[in-house]
Amino acid sequence: MGRKSLKETRQQEIVKIFYKVAKKEGYENTSIAKIAKVMDINPSLIIHYFETKEDLTYALIDYILERYLLIYTIKHKGGMTLEDLQRTVEMLFSKKWNLLFDDGLFYTFYALAFREKKIKVKYKTILDSLRSALAGMIESCNEKKLIQVENPQVTADLIFVLVDGAYFYLSLEDDKKAYDDRLDYYQAMAFKILGMKPLLLADLPAAT
Repeated sequence: MGRKSLKETRQQEIVKIFYKVAKKEGYENTSIAKIAKVMDINPSLIIHYFETKEDLTYALIDYILERYLLIYTIKHKGGMTLEDLQRTVEMLFSKKWNLLFDDGLFYTFYALAFREKKIKVKYKTILDSLRSALAGMIESCNEKKLIQVENPQVTADLIFVLVDGAYFYLSLEDDKKAYDDRLDYYQAMAFKILGMKPLLLADLPAAT
């Protein structure tokens, strides 16, 4: 891959500040003027790269995808291993995964998807990409006979049904122990779907 152009670099800087401001003040309360103030630049410079707040929003949703795909990391130079798959599943059900992007903004943009077709398409791209990447990891382990999963794509989809449902439900949970216990339980169910055991966690009690 070639080096990023000055335009791409500048756009990324703006998007990152947009994310920080929106995370702090809320998407609805964030404006190009506020972003420019934080960056100590003239608002016209932001408009040079993004004509409207909507254009900025689309770029930020693309940024979500880049952030979330960081979860898929193969550590071993020789290619996919069972440990890579185990670590990925554990990360999906960990605070590290949940902290890759702010929940409040994620669900704010998700709500906008019901009103704006372009955002809906972008969100579907995010979710499909995440499922496809996990399915690819499962298929690779299948080919190496490390696991036996009949349908990697369906299995990846089921795991993400658990992930999506877990974080939506647990975002309403204030009890830290209850939050951690349920997240561990959902993770154990994901490993059960794969016919595997967690790499680091011991056998877990049923959620109450």
